[in-house]
Amino acid sequence: MAIKNVDDYLQEGMYGTRLPKQAERNKFLGTLRERVVLALTIGQVMTDRGIKKLEAEIQAYPDAKLVFNGNIADKFLQSEKRVAHKYNIPYSVIIDQETETKIGAVLYYDHAIDKDDIYFHEEKETTKKPDKNEQSTGFLAKLKHWFG
Repeated sequence: MAIKNVDDYLQEGMYGTRLPKQAERNKFLGTLRERVVLALTIGQVMTDRGIKKLEAEIQAYPDAKLVFNGNIADKFLQSEKRVAHKYNIPYSVIIDQETETKIGAVLYYDHAIDKDDIYFHEEKETTKKPDKNEQSTGFLAKLKHWFG
């Protein structure tokens, strides 16, 4: 065990005991990556894009807990809180003004589960561009066909 000096005691008194992997804890709203079932970004929480994935993961991991980023307004957390209440999942809100994270919500356990993919990957909408060879049936297309 290392011998503590006066500065160590002062730092511990002002900021609390240092925890291992503090940067990881800051990113995942107080928990470690190895405990996370699902992590949603602030944008996914605010727009409810990850709500179906959250509900599916809650059903798959019924003993998990949920934590929200306190920097998100409460009106954006209503649907996530409803889902947590529906499945009796305890949740809390973490407000930490000193650290910044892009994570808006974390579904986690108190022990390691080492799930490989913890992020919600949104499916990108693809819009099909009309092929030049395809026949257009609009009014302008008919006019163009008649006069072109």
